Amino acid sequence: MQLPVRNPDVICRTVDGGAVLLDTGHEVYYGLNAVGAFIWEHLPPVCQTLEDMSASLGALYPEVAVEAIRTDARELLDDLLAARLVCPPVGTKTCDDSIARCSES
Repeated sequence: MQLPVRNPDVICRTVDGGAVLLDTGHEVYYGLNAVGAFIWEHLPPVCQTLEDMSASLGALYPEVAVEAIRTDARELLDDLLAARLVCPPVGTKTCDDSIARCSES
């Protein structure tokens, strides 16, 4: 699975134990734990696919099954997409104007 890209309207600030995202377009805050912050920091261009990101997380947490990591990471990415904090991968067609603006940047 190709990873989504960060919405250019979102500001990220690291905090103890994670990060806080602010969507400046909608004035919405979203908190991330340490793993969520790792996922945010490893969105493209750092990692291109969910498999690459899952492998990187698996190296940090070898006691966790890679399939569990992949499932949890995908769930977070789906939540971030629903909240419009990330945008579909570049080249993905969408009719939703608020998400389409992400692809134009």
